[in-house]
Amino acid sequence: MRMAGPAPEISPEELAARIDAGQPLQIVDVRTGPEFRGARIAGARHVPISRLADELPELGLDPAIPVVTICLTAHRSIPATRLLQRHGYDVVQLAGGMTAWRKAELPRVRGSEKKPKPKR
Repeated sequence: MRMAGPAPEISPEELAARIDAGQPLQIVDVRTGPEFRGARIAGARHVPISRLADELPELGLDPAIPVVTICLTAHRSIPATRLLQRHGYDVVQLAGGMTAWRKAELPRVRGSEKKPKPKR
């Protein structure tokens, strides 16, 4: 992890290594719905940057578990990272966003995230 640029970052390779090692992480993808459905990191929670501030409580993030914010090129994730920092989260953004993740040929999944079915 490095503190460079406008927000603290993690490289795609380091994030992939942490995921592979089973380290606890919360991934928040702030891209648009079509971008998210096109290709995403498995386990990522989706909330567009335009709705993050309003929907933060509903995300159910655990303040004790590190957060990684993701967008396409690491521009929209900057305000997301800053917002989460202000709320006390240990948060970094994915350096280069999903563009860098794809260039590194790291695993992606397609389609929307599976939401838990409501209990009746």
